[in-house]
Amino acid sequence: MNETPSRDGWTAPEASKSEPAPVTVMLSSRLMVLANLLKRGAILRYKRLTGLSSVEFGLVASLGRRPPMSVARLAEAVGQDKGQISRALANLVSRKLIAKSANPKDSREVLISLTAAGLAAHDAIVAGAQERNRRLLESLSPAEFEMLLQQVDQLTAIAADMLESEKNAR
Repeated sequence: MNETPSRDGWTAPEASKSEPAPVTVMLSSRLMVLANLLKRGAILRYKRLTGLSSVEFGLVASLGRRPPMSVARLAEAVGQDKGQISRALANLVSRKLIAKSANPKDSREVLISLTAAGLAAHDAIVAGAQERNRRLLESLSPAEFEMLLQQVDQLTAIAADMLESEKNAR
C-alpha cells in the first residue's frame, strides 16, 4: 500500500517491507539525495571539462574573478581548513592555474589568485554550472521556479536557525 508521506516523514504503521524506511521519505533526506546527485554529476562534468578534482574545482570556483585572497579566507570559503586544501593548492600551482604572492600589506600572508589558465578553467566551470542549472530547471514554469526559490530560501533560513539551536544545545 503506497501512502503519501506526512510532513514528519512517518507513514502509517501498517507499512510493508517494500515501502521505504521512514527517514528516506523525509524532505531533508530527499534534498540530500538531490544534492548528492547534483554534486556527483558536477564532479564528473568538471573533471571532464577541466581535469580538476572536486577540491580543486571548488578552489578555482571560489577564487573566481575576485581579487586575490588569503589561504585562510579561501579555506573558509570552501569550508575546509588550510591543511585540507594545501595539497590541492600545490597541484594548482604546479599546473599554473593559480599564482601565489605575498600580501603587500602583510608580507607574512600569502595571497592566491587565478592565472589566465585558471580563469579559463573557472569560466568552463561557470558555463558548465549554468548549463546544468538550466537543464535541471527547464521543466518548471516561471511561477513554479519563483515559488521554488522562495520555498528554498524559507527552508534555508529555518535550517540555519535549527543549526544555531543545535550549536547552543547542551
